[in-house]
Amino acid sequence: MKRIVVLISGTGSNMLAIQQACEEGRIAGQIVAVIANKASAKGLEKAAAKGIDTEVLSHKAFASREAYDAELNVLIDSYQPDLVVLAGFMRILTGEFTRHYEGRMLNIHPSLLPKYKGVNTHQRALDAGDKEHGVSVHFVTEELDGGPVVLQAKVPVFDGDTVDDLQARVHEQEHRIYPLVVNWFCQQRLKLEGGRATLDGQPLGEHGYAAD
Repeated sequence: MKRIVVLISGTGSNMLAIQQACEEGRIAGQIVAVIANKASAKGLEKAAAKGIDTEVLSHKAFASREAYDAELNVLIDSYQPDLVVLAGFMRILTGEFTRHYEGRMLNIHPSLLPKYKGVNTHQRALDAGDKEHGVSVHFVTEELDGGPVVLQAKVPVFDGDTVDDLQARVHEQEHRIYPLVVNWFCQQRLKLEGGRATLDGQPLGEHGYAAD
């Protein structure tokens, strides 16, 4: 069973989806710790209720991004993880940190990467008049939201949609595909090789494996 550490900043809904999949035997691993950069993160209570170790490491206690990431590195490694999962962790990570976990850190981003890196993705999709939107799971590299995409899921954009409408549709797909990708990694089917994501030894394309 692979050891998973999850980083959160908020409600932890993706963390819970992954935990449920672990409990149901759909992931060949277990969450050994949930770490938040905010004591107010609601996901901490949810993780504790599941019997998962929780930690808070506030970025406000550090003078620089580098100092915070160095301490976060130490805290994560104390749990000896095979995989680090970013699940709504709202921090831009330093190059040294991402290099340390290269090939064993995943993120989920609410857009069809490479479109709409960064924040406010749902509003940007609406403003652009897009007819489809979605979510991407990708390996984390030094480039913000720029690591190789593993899996994407698309959702329609309807006339009159609000940000909340679109977010709800995207969340549904997030909770479906993130546990799947985590399991691929835990089964050692998913790897980062030569800067490209591979599944069962086969390189994935720019948009990963489409889960339409």
